Amino acid sequence: MPAKTPIFPGPRTARGAVLAVLLSSADQTGAEPLRGRVTLAAIVRTLKRKYHWPIETASFPSNAADGRATWATVYSLPPQAIAAAMDAGAGDWLRSRMTSDGQR
Repeated sequence: MPAKTPIFPGPRTARGAVLAVLLSSADQTGAEPLRGRVTLAAIVRTLKRKYHWPIETASFPSNAADGRATWATVYSLPPQAIAAAMDAGAGDWLRSRMTSDGQR
């Protein structure tokens, strides 16, 4: 079954904010723009299932701030997916995020 073409979420949504970070290859910490409303994992799951983004997930053992053992998860887009997104208008979408957020 062929892969579906990824869809861009609304630029001012939490999904849009997470996708913007993934497209920029920057690290997503989960603090902004989520502010406790929804988990980063839930947003990533929606971007993968509903919006068809090929987000890769990698988990590894880590330590919590209080010293307990836990797992950390890193989300990323493959470089070829980022390149294809840029060819499909991601640059314009990212610029629309900046103007709708009032940023320059």
